[in-house]
Amino acid sequence: MSHIKKLTLTDLMKDKEKYEVRADVTEELYIHRLDASIIIRKPERSLCLEAFQMANDESQDGKADPFMVYNTVIEPDLKDIKLQKEFGCVEPVDIVEKIFEAGEIASIAQAGLELAGYKKGINRVKDLKN
Repeated sequence: MSHIKKLTLTDLMKDKEKYEVRADVTEELYIHRLDASIIIRKPERSLCLEAFQMANDESQDGKADPFMVYNTVIEPDLKDIKLQKEFGCVEPVDIVEKIFEAGEIASIAQAGLELAGYKKGINRVKDLKN
């Protein structure tokens, strides 16, 4: 492995736009079963924390991932009332399980968390050197 660059104050100030955390990050995901793509938006920290709390609450077992998907998918608009009515949703978030399979829901939720910096993008330098 090549030399690992240390981030310096000079780097941060010289390339502020490169390093600054942005809220408007989106990503297109291809859903094989549907042979179509969707677009997700990076979730806000508060949304991630709420999903983590749901995941750790036994009374809300299995609701965290659909909640995350419902709140991060921006295309198609899962919050569209006509769409929810067409699919017979009782609760708005029900649309997620009517369109996506369980594994797809987990993968979409994971992709959203990764956009927000969770579970990806950081390695221990000592692990990289070995």
